[in-house]
Amino acid sequence: MNVRRRLIPTSALTAATALALVSLSACSSDDAAATNNKGKLDVVASFYPMQYLAEQIGGKHVEVTTLTEPGQEPHDLEISAKQRAQLEESDAALYLKGLQPNVDEAIGQSDLKTKIDAAGLTRLEKHEEEGHGEKGHEEHGDDEHGDEHDGHEHGHEHEGPDPHIWLDPVRYAEVAEGVGKAFAKADPDHKAAYEKNTAALVKKLKGLDAEFAKGLKNTRTKVFITTHAAFGYLAERYSLTEESITGLDPEGEPSANRVKALQKMAEADGVTTVFHETLVSDKTAKTLASDAKLKTDVLDPVEGITEKSRGDDYVQVMRSNLKALRTALGAR
Repeated sequence: MNVRRRLIPTSALTAATALALVSLSACSSDDAAATNNKGKLDVVASFYPMQYLAEQIGGKHVEVTTLTEPGQEPHDLEISAKQRAQLEESDAALYLKGLQPNVDEAIGQSDLKTKIDAAGLTRLEKHEEEGHGEKGHEEHGDDEHGDEHDGHEHGHEHEGPDPHIWLDPVRYAEVAEGVGKAFAKADPDHKAAYEKNTAALVKKLKGLDAEFAKGLKNTRTKVFITTHAAFGYLAERYSLTEESITGLDPEGEPSANRVKALQKMAEADGVTTVFHETLVSDKTAKTLASDAKLKTDVLDPVEGITEKSRGDDYVQVMRSNLKALRTALGAR
């Protein structure tokens, strides 16, 4: 079964990593520690996965605010004048370029010294949208858990880099390490604390990766259907295949041909469940499930924590996702 991925060249990643931390290089050890009147580093996070990193790594030495409110769908966030002013008054911004265009623009136009782009701290890959003329699949032998799928062919076209890196615990840990270094450079007085907190978080994320690898190793099927293409990195990591109703845009509408193709695929691959999300409408997922006589369940992209979330933080919600996947895929 295909994982629709195209690697962004290593040279591009290297350049992106340099850009992610470029504003930090200008800071000397004398002027780098920009902190508020409480002696804390003021950090603005673009949305929950960035907020979680900032809080876990910064601990008591940072003051974290987020631009995306709990329950707000982050992809089309509009930045207010108040939030732009907040950015200017902060010491650092932690964001994921490519996910929220308005955030990218606001941070790019700000005078912040420390701009940390999570997308430049790990490897991004191209998403390829289903339902079009190109066929094929590129094998990636460097995946820790392998990438073994059968030979199904799917038509697809490129839709751009997939920003959902936090849903792969391994990539998320890579980002955490980069954020820890950036915090230490911006606030060297607390470097030891940031390093200690980063190490603890990376250990936690590696443990989560091990849980997913073990929990999804032996399953009856390797295919799952989601509302939008948020789980491609997770699928690739654990030798699964995500089939999304829409592409990277959670508000997109599927074509009639796409719906028919998903119905046929579900029957052929033994799919039992159509997954929907907590922050977007479940109407399309439930319609497809009803027509194909499938179950529905929640697979949370962890873009925000609300009272509907199956857990109080990133790790808890990811463990709930693992449980849901094991049930849907027939884990043994």
